[in-house]
Amino acid sequence: MPGTGAVVKLERVASEDPRDVLRALRHAVLGAGPAVALGAGDGLPAEVPAGTAVVITTSGSTGVPKSVAIGRNALIASAFATSARIGEGAWLLAVPATYVAGVQVLVRALVNGREPALLAGPFRPEPFAAAALGMASHENGARVPTYTSLVPAQLQRLLDAADDDPEVARALRSFERILIGGQALPVSLRERAEAAGARIARTYGSTETSGGCVYDGVPLDGVELAIVDGEVRISGPTLADGYVGDPARTAEIFPTDADGTRWYRTGDGGEVADGVLRITGRLDNVIVSGGVNVSLDRVEAAVRGIPGLESAVVIPIEDARWGQGSAVVVAGTDADERETLERVRVAVAAAIGPVARPARVIPIEALPLLASGKPDRAALRQRFGSAKN
Repeated sequence: MPGTGAVVKLERVASEDPRDVLRALRHAVLGAGPAVALGAGDGLPAEVPAGTAVVITTSGSTGVPKSVAIGRNALIASAFATSARIGEGAWLLAVPATYVAGVQVLVRALVNGREPALLAGPFRPEPFAAAALGMASHENGARVPTYTSLVPAQLQRLLDAADDDPEVARALRSFERILIGGQALPVSLRERAEAAGARIARTYGSTETSGGCVYDGVPLDGVELAIVDGEVRISGPTLADGYVGDPARTAEIFPTDADGTRWYRTGDGGEVADGVLRITGRLDNVIVSGGVNVSLDRVEAAVRGIPGLESAVVIPIEDARWGQGSAVVVAGTDADERETLERVRVAVAAAIGPVARPARVIPIEALPLLASGKPDRAALRQRFGSAKN
């Protein structure tokens, strides 16, 4: 992390109540501090370099904790760049306030001088719809545009509810833009959203980039992309300062090139064509099956393109013949397991090749989720990853 001079106090917000987080962020971003510690970080210092606004600790889907320090200027730059891309208006917080997506919803509201609408407790479509429809307001005779951020699982729940509840359907149509991030958005889910009249923007980014910094494949103003050895790298004013208490990791993940430009190594594979970024999957989420490298992210994308399997998760398993294979974990489905596996194998073979075909379908009652709403892949690998085909 940069800086060895002036410091600011770091105070933990133990509550997950979004009102408490909003109150702390108001001082950290718009005032003189203290900086805000969010998440279950242990051993954090009492002080951090001046200019730090928030330290977010998250284990993510890999189970490896990290405490990311984000500066006030990075958060504000991200908020202004978002407004420049999609417009200004009122924001509804529907994701956890202790994760970067929630922090950015609150920061966007703060820098635009508006109080955000807040949802607390477990996510449910009916309270979401009530909050969304209750945001209607006007300035100088014109309606104030509204915005929100969701993860794909939330969007799916809303679309499912909208089939029978016209208020949920109306709420989805009410937003000027709904940012979708946290994980890949299946094509079938995006098409359902568009058919329902929801205006979606796919976002790509991470805590280390102050949240989403690439919208629909196009970087926000000031953000630059590079592909180095197949890995997506990001530079620009939204980059975090680094990892608290871990200078070696900070130097590895945030290298500075010969021109003095600081980059963030995402760990994602990708390519840029005509200025549009396409993510091909995590570079470390690859198995070797029969001597062939197989990206499980690509397998999962193909599986999620099958109707009814939009939320499926693909995990590695042992394979007595090929060394490694994959399994598809499916929640809450009454479909025949053998028939589902056949559909999966046909779709994956067509999209990637026969070698990538999953060996099993594992039905479970419900997917374990992180607080962010993402699938808890570490828990699934621990539970099923040692299974042999």
